[in-house]
Amino acid sequence: MTAVAAALVDREHRVTAYTGATYADAFDELGCETVLWRDAHEIQEQELMDALPAAGEPGARGSQSRLHHLFLDTAMSQVEDILAAHERHPFDALVGDVMSVGTGLAAELLGLPWATLSLVPLTMPSRDLPPPGMGLQPGRGITGRLRDRLLRAFAPPVGERADREYRALRAQLGLQNGRHFAEAIYSRQLVIATGSASLEFPRSDLPARVEFVGHLQPRASTLGAPPLWAETLALEPRPIVVVTQGLVDTDPVELLEPTLFALTHEQVRVIGTTAGRSTAEHVPANARLVDFVPFSAVLPHATVGVTNGGWGGVLEMLAAGVPLVVAGGTLDKPEIAARVAWSGAGLDLRTGRPRPIRVRNAVRRVLQEPAFRERAQVIAAEFAALGGAERAAALVEELLAPRPEQILT
Repeated sequence: MTAVAAALVDREHRVTAYTGATYADAFDELGCETVLWRDAHEIQEQELMDALPAAGEPGARGSQSRLHHLFLDTAMSQVEDILAAHERHPFDALVGDVMSVGTGLAAELLGLPWATLSLVPLTMPSRDLPPPGMGLQPGRGITGRLRDRLLRAFAPPVGERADREYRALRAQLGLQNGRHFAEAIYSRQLVIATGSASLEFPRSDLPARVEFVGHLQPRASTLGAPPLWAETLALEPRPIVVVTQGLVDTDPVELLEPTLFALTHEQVRVIGTTAGRSTAEHVPANARLVDFVPFSAVLPHATVGVTNGGWGGVLEMLAAGVPLVVAGGTLDKPEIAARVAWSGAGLDLRTGRPRPIRVRNAVRRVLQEPAFRERAQVIAAEFAALGGAERAAALVEELLAPRPEQILT
């Protein structure tokens, strides 16, 4: 979001960032006016699993918890905050993270153009795909297509409660029922999707309003200084494996420690990020652990990325042409792992807690088979061609352009 805000500021637009206190400084530095969540409860992503343990569970229960607590519980107060901010200093358009349901409702009440910015993989239902949230690739052949059709018909109705709550929310605001919740979180006018077509399952019903923009690279000024040892990576003769669990699922037992054990005797150098968590595993001689590291300092030298499937980290690694081994277990991470495997740029371990031997075998395979790196480099080129934040800003400007019927009147 800071990347798009910066691109709009560069184009001399007045940009107001509606955000939590944790991120206010990042937008202030860009020259945005910042409006903090006031009525809406701010959820810290680092504490998500502790605050909402059910949200991290796979399957219907976890999906239902996320829909209720993260999307719908915050929507009404988001609307109130946005309407109050508009009253003080009117907006011409709203650009909302897909997870901020209040954005679209506020835009509808105010009659403003609205763009959805999807910082996670698209979850739009499709007649060609299995239901979102199951971590499945599309079925192949007659049998696979029949499986997907049956799943669409008989899978647990995760969205029914969300639809009821969403309709009740709209009624409170004096709005008619409208679309199903799974569709309503996406703008009818413009959906700016991170990633590229290579990371999206093929579907015949993808709306024309969906525009892929690749990777939204934050401004360099918001990144920390490269570690002192980063410059030595260019001289490292061994393949470099970068391991990350992002900022949410940070328990090192799940992925970091199995990877350290798996690669102890391999002819590789391991750079692992801990997000501030301590690890009980002995750090082998070929590994270095850091709390946080700017990927921009390390990824140009990386040979393989091992990740639990956070979308931001996956996009950043692929933008650098780094093939992946993905162990996705919670939230949308199984979906992301399936997309990476579908794209050919990596392997899906189909678990969030892999055994060391599976990690070792997967890393060996990615190192030995050039096709994975070749696909990652193709996707990196796609991202670059799609334009990133500059393209996103241009798309938002198109929303602000007067329509022909407005000019005639």
